[in-house]
Amino acid sequence: MTTYCNFHARSIADPTEFWGTEAERIHWHTPFTQVLDDSRPPFARWFIGGTTNLCYNAIDRHLPERGAQEALIYISTETGAERRFTYAQIFAEVNRMAATMLAMGVQRGDRVLIYMPMIPEAMLAMLASARIGAIHSVVFGGFAAGNLASRIDDAQPALIVSADAGSRAGRVIPYKPLLDEALLETRAPQPKVLLVDRGLAPLPLFEGRDALYADASAPHGDTIVACAWLESNEASYILYTSGTTGRPKGVQRDVGGYAVALATSIDYLFGGKAGDVMFTASDIGWVVGHSYIVYAPLLAGMTTVMYEGLPVRPDGGVWWRMVERLKINLMFTAPTAIRVLKKQDPALMRMSDLSSLRALFLAGEPLDEPTAHWIERALDKPVVDNYWQTETGWPMLTLPRGLDGIDIPPAKLGAPGVPVYGYQLSVCNERTGERCAAGQKGVIALDYPLPPGCMSTIWGDDERYVKTYWSNFLGRVAYSTFDWGVQDGDGFVTILGRTDDVINVAGHRLGTREIEESLSRHPAVAEVAVVGVRDSLKGQVAFGFVVLRDPARAEEAMDRLALEGELMQTVDRQLGSVARPARVLFVGLLPKTRSGKLLRRAIAALAEGREPGDLTTIEDPGALHQIRVALGLASPT
Repeated sequence: MTTYCNFHARSIADPTEFWGTEAERIHWHTPFTQVLDDSRPPFARWFIGGTTNLCYNAIDRHLPERGAQEALIYISTETGAERRFTYAQIFAEVNRMAATMLAMGVQRGDRVLIYMPMIPEAMLAMLASARIGAIHSVVFGGFAAGNLASRIDDAQPALIVSADAGSRAGRVIPYKPLLDEALLETRAPQPKVLLVDRGLAPLPLFEGRDALYADASAPHGDTIVACAWLESNEASYILYTSGTTGRPKGVQRDVGGYAVALATSIDYLFGGKAGDVMFTASDIGWVVGHSYIVYAPLLAGMTTVMYEGLPVRPDGGVWWRMVERLKINLMFTAPTAIRVLKKQDPALMRMSDLSSLRALFLAGEPLDEPTAHWIERALDKPVVDNYWQTETGWPMLTLPRGLDGIDIPPAKLGAPGVPVYGYQLSVCNERTGERCAAGQKGVIALDYPLPPGCMSTIWGDDERYVKTYWSNFLGRVAYSTFDWGVQDGDGFVTILGRTDDVINVAGHRLGTREIEESLSRHPAVAEVAVVGVRDSLKGQVAFGFVVLRDPARAEEAMDRLALEGELMQTVDRQLGSVARPARVLFVGLLPKTRSGKLLRRAIAALAEGREPGDLTTIEDPGALHQIRVALGLASPT
């Protein structure tokens, strides 16, 4: 039997042969003439000259054999809605949406920004954009107006697709006021706006700009829209991720490489086959939703489950009842959700028949050993960890589930796995780029070229792409993940945390600089530092340490509490509740080096009860005492 190590080595030694064969999984309208062009590092191009379409591969090509099979099952425990679409029905709905977009002036290459709750129309908008050759950019529905405006400024969409409201934990979250505010803030040309009315919140319309989807789509119910055949390396979508500068980065994805990468990963990594049912409990605003709610399951001819709601509403058994009722085969979520379910009555899981479930997949943050032990024992099913990023689009560390005839090494708790085929992954010295010895801490890096499906550049900013990701190691062309890791002698990699100022809160990637900038806008704030702090439930949470313009405002406990609430509301309004700090603490001084650099790692260490490390460069050691006092670790005197 071939070992996985040999399989991986073959993908690296001859990527042209390996990926050329795998590319046969998708439909090419025009065959590619070259598998890989790596002549201009770090800009790799895959399947040059080939033309294809993501929507065609996800929907159209399945119609002859799977037209009557369910493609999408939508369930909302927030509204009680359930909707089901066969491949034939979703084909009709996508064409209706695509025709509506065309009628509103969207052309090939235009951007369509999607600011939606978890409803079927969000997926339809993504697929319709892909069908007509537009570039979709999904913005997480929990983001506030300022965050949305910055993405509108960068993408400059011709059309925004949105809705009246979303719902979370029974609380209606109106989207239209946030969208209207963002459009007032933006400097970009005003786009058309297409709105889905769920009947949850008032939906005022701006004449000449806004249209209701029900009205605008009515004339196009039977329209069939021809697919735009895109060259493999044209942009398929932009997905924004937090940047350390506070300015979001638009991760740009191609068409052909992404389709091939997802078609292989759903098979080789997840063991997904045509006809299977997959439930990915994520949001389409994140890359997991793009790859494993929308595109990968449909590329494979599977049924995908889209869920709006919480894992504990109406109770902690809701997901397990879904597994039984829908005969779910594959389930994918984040460790945070499992930690939440761990606190529920175990009888809620035992009440459901989970025999259809073959495996549970986890990603988005490090999986701790107690949670892994608990869920594996409770389910009595394989629990498969994996590690990847918005930038890669699909896993780079895991243990594959679908490689028949390949000897896969046994899992090691605490490590998400070994490098995935196609990825030349190593742990290396943060400065020189030299490979670290087994057991030695370093930065996780990827050699050039990145495999198909990874980001091709930052939208509109090739220079920033090179500077941010490819200029971190002396004398070596390598992509930095900005994650610390350690690799053992068997190739397993353990993730140790970020090297930059991005934190991971319940699988949501947030830039601490963005939160700092938001807090700084409050008139009472003179200076602020935000750090990520380990949390047993969410993985990390944000703590803000604030120096006030008038220190007297923090002298009374009630004043401190009221001001902390104001500052949290400031972040809510500008970035959304997902970015709200867990605590905002007041200090008279922030620890800095003599050159003025904030010692964020020292602050985070103290907040986690660790020693702050080497402080020889600190300008005023008294600042650390103030951090300790704010945390309740020391008395003021």
